This record gives sequence, structure tokens and C-alpha cells, in this order.
Amino acid sequence: MGIVFFDGAAHQTLLPLTFTRPVADLRIGMLTIAQKWQRYLNQPVSFLTQEYLQTKFPLEINDQNLLINGCVCPDETLLEAVNKLQEGEVLKQQEFIIAAKVKAGDVKNFQTLHASFTGINYASAFVKITYPEDIFSKNDQELRKDFALLTKGKTSAKISQTNTILGDQFFAEEGAAAECATFNTRLGPVYLSKNSEVFEGANIRGSFFLGECSQVKMGAKIYSGTTIGPHSTVGGEIKNSVIWGYSSKGHEGYLGNSVLGEWCNIGADSNNSNLKNTYAEVKLWDYPTQKLRNTNLQFCGLIMADHAKCGINTMFNTGTVVGVSANVFGAGYPPKFIPDFSWGGIQYTEIYAIKKALETAKLVFERKNRSFGEAEAEILKHIFELTNPTPLKLI
Repeated sequence: MGIVFFDGAAHQTLLPLTFTRPVADLRIGMLTIAQKWQRYLNQPVSFLTQEYLQTKFPLEINDQNLLINGCVCPDETLLEAVNKLQEGEVLKQQEFIIAAKVKAGDVKNFQTLHASFTGINYASAFVKITYPEDIFSKNDQELRKDFALLTKGKTSAKISQTNTILGDQFFAEEGAAAECATFNTRLGPVYLSKNSEVFEGANIRGSFFLGECSQVKMGAKIYSGTTIGPHSTVGGEIKNSVIWGYSSKGHEGYLGNSVLGEWCNIGADSNNSNLKNTYAEVKLWDYPTQKLRNTNLQFCGLIMADHAKCGINTMFNTGTVVGVSANVFGAGYPPKFIPDFSWGGIQYTEIYAIKKALETAKLVFERKNRSFGEAEAEILKHIFELTNPTPLKLI
């Protein structure tokens, strides 16, 4: 049976984070949504996503296929309901489609055919990711679930006795290293992946995940609900934030209630606000409606899409959205919405030419020992044309 993730409406509401990936490729907790399901179901997975993404995220159709909404995170109760589905049945909660079991010929036409399927009601609560802020808001919950999933039946590797570990929810994979650091797991688990490293003097409070080959620099202060994906470097102060991977926030400065995509870089001494001076609820730029949307959250920081960068001493306002491959720099506060392929900040309104953006992306990939292939280049080219970059709009 094939496991196929479809995007659904969330692919639009999660922009700009989903310009460069299917919804199920979002990282929340310790794993991407697709990786979570793959571990639960022990089956290979594929994606029914936007056409320009299919080369990098291919679709494989079997005789029987389990279609899963890419914005839905699994749990044991939901898994039981999904496993009971028969061909031609769709699992729903009210009008929201969770999953369906379909034959090969119905996979690509599922969105128009599902109304004729037999509806199965699902009454229990579950985690779904609808808007960018859901990623950090629900990250602590997913970190705890993933910790239980990844450590079941396993024993932590030993780490240096120079470290202080409070509580018993600590797990390190073989090859993880730490010296003279403090890990407080009394409020949530801490997980260190293989070949990751925590430098001297770092203070980490769970829940926390450090991905493969990632580093926490000296004196870092990291609070609960934080995920650092693979091949990333972090320092300074971080709270309740998710960095997907291959990104750097390696210097002093604050990052809170935020999401950073892949291939991002935060300049030294850059900060984001996650609380308004008025303590009012924070609004975020919404791509589908092209206006600000109330998150109903008092704490909401920075949403930064893949390949975005900011220069030293950048000051991000509460609830700032930075688009794909934007390059932010200059004095003062940048606008709360920085469009895709923008170049500058409050003082500049230039477009980041696609040729230059591709050259930068290639150099960044090489720095992480990755090859910037044609598939990656075509995705960025398509997003450039799709977004039709315009000068910065102050909000």
C-alpha cells in the first residue's frame, strides 16, 4: 500500500513556508510530518503536491493507497482510525478531510471524487497545522510525542560527566557531544541527535531537540519548545522556536516564538520582538487574503521562509513575515511583511534578481557540502515568477 500526502488548503494558508515544500515536509517537534507518519506506518511515502514541486517530491501510486492530509500530525488514536479505513472510505472531522483509502485511478482525482466516498467521522482531538504560527505554538506538544516515539525501547548514549543533567528525560544518540553544559529536563525532554554538539556554558531547558550535525555555541540560552533541525548552528537566546535545518543563528540576539526555514542566516546581534508594547494580539501577513490576519496570540515573532537572510543588528517587529530568498539589511525596523526575493529593508525597495539569488543559493549549499541541483534551481525560478516580486510594501 502506498502512503501519499496531499496538500489541501493548508498549502496556501502556510505560505511562504510552503512555497518550497509540500505541507507534509514541514518540521514540527523532532521530525517532519511525513517522517512521523512513516515511522508509525513503517511504509515508504510520497507526495501529491504542487506540480512545480513534484520533481523534488515525487508521487508514487500503488494499487491501494492511503491518502493523508499533509497538515495532520499522527498519534496512536488517530493511527488506529486510519488503519481501519477500507477502500472508498474517507476519515473526516466535520468537513475537514483527514485521510482516505483509494485505488490507483482515484489518487490524482481525489479532491473532486471524495464527496462520493463513504464518510467516517473522527471525534477525537488531533494536531493539525493550518497557519505558520501553529508550528511554534504546537511544537512543545509534538516534541514530547516525538521524544516518546524516537526513544521507545532505546537507551541513551553516555555523554561527558562535565555536564549537568536535571531530571530523567534526556537522550543522546551515539556521536552526540557536550561539555560543561546544563540540561534541565524536569519540564520537558531533551534530545541530541548523532554528531550534534553542545559547547561549553550552554544552558538548555526542555522540551528541546538538536538535529544531526547541528551545534549549540558557547553560552547559549535555549528555552522550552525549541527545535533545531539538522546541520544548523545556533547561539544567543532562543525560546519556543523552530529552525528546520541547514540554517544559522550563530550569534548573540533573541529569537522567540518564531519559525525559520532551511538555508536561512540571522546576522549577529539581530533580534525579533515577540510581544507588542500594547500587549495586544499579534497580526501576521496572510498570503491568500493579501492582508494582515489576527493570530489571536499575544506572543508571535518572526516567520522566515527558505533561503532568506538578514544582516547584522536587524530588528524585526512583532509578527514579521519574511518571504523566500529575501535579503534584509539596513538601519531601522524593516516592514512587517518583506516579500519574496526582496533586497534591502526600510531604506531599499529593490528586487533580488533571480540570477543573483541562484548564485547565492549555490554557494550556501556548497558551504554545507550539498549540491545545488537543477530541481532546486527550478523551484526557486518558479517561485520568482509566481510571486512576481515587487518593491517592499511598508506595513
